[in-house]
Amino acid sequence: MAKDVIVIGYSGHAYVVIDALQSQGRNVIGYADLVEKEDNPFNLPFLGNEDDESVQSKLNDHDFFISMSNNKIRRHLYRKLEKTAEPLCNAIHASAIISDSTELATGIMISSNVVINAMSKIALGAICNTSCTIEHNCEIGEFSHIGPSATLCGNVRIGNETFIGAAAVIKEGVSIGNNVTIGAGSVVLKNIPDNVTVVGNPAHVIVK
Repeated sequence: MAKDVIVIGYSGHAYVVIDALQSQGRNVIGYADLVEKEDNPFNLPFLGNEDDESVQSKLNDHDFFISMSNNKIRRHLYRKLEKTAEPLCNAIHASAIISDSTELATGIMISSNVVINAMSKIALGAICNTSCTIEHNCEIGEFSHIGPSATLCGNVRIGNETFIGAAAVIKEGVSIGNNVTIGAGSVVLKNIPDNVTVVGNPAHVIVK
């Protein structure tokens, strides 16, 4: 029987994570955050900060999920908690279509109506947001975020801590580096190096 889940972080993206967990039949029993939130749409108890000893003890007894959309914050929290808590669980919406040949790491969020096709690999802490399409043989790096309705055509490589904006299209065979931002609606036709921001159709670098 699956353990109950604690979410780390409780705001807009966390609501989508909780919805995905509940679609799996998972029971979310509370949240950890810097402060107690005034908005509490799921009526979850505030457990304290993730640094509190009482919270860390609970994390060892339950599954947990880091529910921040910011790639760097998500990675930072994982590195802080990985030595004191059990491995992260996954939050995969029941409506997602995922090939049996896909390799999934842990701490992954796959939202509603996502399609992930054959032989793809999704690394630690990645987000595949609402209705994105990840075609065959794609690889998504650690703590990256594929935005809503984005499309990765076949054999696309996404580096670590990279953000692909909503409705962006990445041409087949393209490799995108680490710590890259691809603007919403961009069409990427060629490889992108590390540490740049890219926008437009066809996409071009605007920040190095």
